[in-house]
Amino acid sequence: MAERLTKSAARNVFYGGSAFFFAIFLGLTAHSHYYMVTTSTDEKTLTSSVARGKHVWEKHSCINCHTLLGEGAYFAPEVGNVWDRWGGNEDPATAKEILKSWMQAQPSGAPGRRQMPQFNLTDQELNDLADFLQWTNKIKTQNWPPNKAG
Repeated sequence: MAERLTKSAARNVFYGGSAFFFAIFLGLTAHSHYYMVTTSTDEKTLTSSVARGKHVWEKHSCINCHTLLGEGAYFAPEVGNVWDRWGGNEDPATAKEILKSWMQAQPSGAPGRRQMPQFNLTDQELNDLADFLQWTNKIKTQNWPPNKAG
């Protein structure tokens, strides 16, 4: 066995290792995309109302304060499971009304609490936002967030 690594042997280790880890990277990327397409997203329930709700979410930059499935700012609560927290899985109509009432009552003016701005959303926008949050609650997140409060 040689006492030292020659230049050609070092080059072969570098290229071989690079090719191996690049193949691993491609495999994991393909697996992630396959998982997202086949398992985590329920495209059958993706309606135009959900798409409009996502547009409301983006138009008002809700992600600048809230997190959605762990992505976004940590100033305000996680909303990826807000539908479940407000009882939407048991009584969707009541959860939708709670969301609409909550949004229309902002800012609450409660002392010591951060204040959410009033966006003056229409009934259609509120319904669409509720549908978007209901849809995001059904995404298979592998138990994220780790607690119900977000």
